[in-house]
Amino acid sequence: MRHLKTLMLFTVTGLIACQTTSITPTEAYPGEIAPALAERFSALALDCVHKEFPNKISRTTDTAEEIGRPRELFPVFYGCFDWHSAVHGHWLLVRLLRSGALDNDTEQRIIAALEQSFTTDNVAGEVANFSRPANGSWERPYGLAWYLQLTAELREWQTPMAQRWLAILEPLEADIAASLNQWLPKLAYPIRLGTHNQSAFAFGLMYDWAEVSGDDEMTALITERSLAFHRNDVRCPLDYEPSGEDFLSPCLMEADLMRRVLTTDEFPVWLKRFMPGIPTDGSADWLKPGIVTDATAGKLVHLDGVNSSRAWNLYNIARALPPNDRRRAALVAAAKVHADTGVAAVSAEHYAGSHWLASFATYLMTDRGWAGSE
Repeated sequence: MRHLKTLMLFTVTGLIACQTTSITPTEAYPGEIAPALAERFSALALDCVHKEFPNKISRTTDTAEEIGRPRELFPVFYGCFDWHSAVHGHWLLVRLLRSGALDNDTEQRIIAALEQSFTTDNVAGEVANFSRPANGSWERPYGLAWYLQLTAELREWQTPMAQRWLAILEPLEADIAASLNQWLPKLAYPIRLGTHNQSAFAFGLMYDWAEVSGDDEMTALITERSLAFHRNDVRCPLDYEPSGEDFLSPCLMEADLMRRVLTTDEFPVWLKRFMPGIPTDGSADWLKPGIVTDATAGKLVHLDGVNSSRAWNLYNIARALPPNDRRRAALVAAAKVHADTGVAAVSAEHYAGSHWLASFATYLMTDRGWAGSE
């Protein structure tokens, strides 16, 4: 991707570059992804976006006739084990295709895969599924937020190919955005989990999409809900994390959300109350990476994902602080340890992790969380 800022070399598993944003010489942040990582991550997504089985179908049905095979139910997003993983698998392919880090053969394979997925008829099938009376809270908020991230990526990429794909995907985008704008005012409490239903992570993706797409209603709603839920939060129990199946940190993801909606003067003060234990000595061992004891177990392997998501949270929180804030160095040091651990865990060996971990690693290593919210 050519949009990222001034770069300097930096090693995270020896394979990325980083950008400078008012940082000290000891600080470094993700930036342009190195070709070796881009090729490895794209291969995992290409392997699964059209792989129908194994599959986990999670939806409520009114009749027996509505129970079918994944390819029939979800004409675009039937691969990668479940709907939301298929969505962010497609996002990964768009993100890396846009990055310019891939060789020509891989780019052509990705284009062919996306052309196969993104057709008017396929999206019409996704719209029909989403509009079912029994839809309820299906894929809300996690999968729906990732869909908006996919269309935000295309909307920012001003090429004829990307804009053609975006036009095809927009009918489902419109339905999803409308449903979320109806849901947000009804959500009375935050969802403080470390898994799919967490509200802070979804709010961050939704906010970034709203900024890109110009949806002022959603921007205002997310800002209002975030401030109502979290402005007065104090002493988040980071020592209780992670839970045994987390792939999102409740504490860090909330802070990553709040740096979007608070002013630059408000956020450092809020963070001091919310996470008073952040060291000022530049140490990294105040937050240890999650441990996976069985990479074949789908829920246990979530902890590989929490390391990548924690890393981007920590980087983003650090950059949202003033350049002279003494907490920045410890945040960045812990982020690097988590990034190294999270990226190293991305492997094709077990489908329990290979169908989704590359998306989290790509979000981290291409710095999407920061670039998407600037």
